[in-house]
Amino acid sequence: QVHLQESGGGLVQPGGSLRLSCAASGMVFNINSMGWYRQAGGKERELVASISSGGRINYGDSVKGRFTISRDNAKNMMYLQMDSLKPEDTAVYYCGVPLRGVAYWGQGTQVTVST
Repeated sequence: QVHLQESGGGLVQPGGSLRLSCAASGMVFNINSMGWYRQAGGKERELVASISSGGRINYGDSVKGRFTISRDNAKNMMYLQMDSLKPEDTAVYYCGVPLRGVAYWGQGTQVTVST
């Protein structure tokens, strides 16, 4: 129904920046909310940020003031601008979409913040 593809991850030093992208294809007209989630080694997957089709945004407490989520509905794209990165931001970042009560995910993109 909906295919999600993340890109933009990589290795960056503390204090650096990365911009993640999520491309949605398929039944994109059914998508309301979209979100970024991350999972670090040994931890559960957690919400980073979410955004509705109308632009309503939520951020996880640990990224407020540092990350910015946005979407381009015409292009079926979602973005995550990550600034002032910290080692604890290291994780696999996933694009997620709720559809009929079920969460759909991309394959994830690795973000590593290290000296």
